[in-house]
Amino acid sequence: MHVVVATDGSRQSLAAAKQLKSFADPAKITDVSVVAVIRPLASVAFADDLSENKLDGSFRDAAQGAVDAIAAVFDGWGPKVHKRIRSGSAANEIIKAAKQYDAGLVVVAAGGRGLSDSVLVGSTAQRVQHYAPCPVLVVRPAPKQKKR
Repeated sequence: MHVVVATDGSRQSLAAAKQLKSFADPAKITDVSVVAVIRPLASVAFADDLSENKLDGSFRDAAQGAVDAIAAVFDGWGPKVHKRIRSGSAANEIIKAAKQYDAGLVVVAAGGRGLSDSVLVGSTAQRVQHYAPCPVLVVRPAPKQKKR
């Protein structure tokens, strides 16, 4: 089975990749494609909270850093890991990737770059969940501890 793991450069997308690895049987997964999507006309840079090398370069450099950080989670795990950067609408490109790679599962983080903690499922995750050609694992953030 081919698994698509989407990243938006957030720590939540890293948690989603680790969640997959925590329960999936690597003997049943042949390939993992780590996918980041950059928006060609974005006014806000691709945010990379994951890579150790904070690059002041292009959106593509930031996306590459995030893809590399997520791919590192799967180093030595078993399946072949592919690093892919696509351009366009995040949800549309993740769905296209799932179709193109004949994915058996898509993994996305919910609320990685959401506007507030009250959003249950991010808009990208929601669209992917609704239109993907295969099952979708949506990993929600761990609840924050309430201050006393």
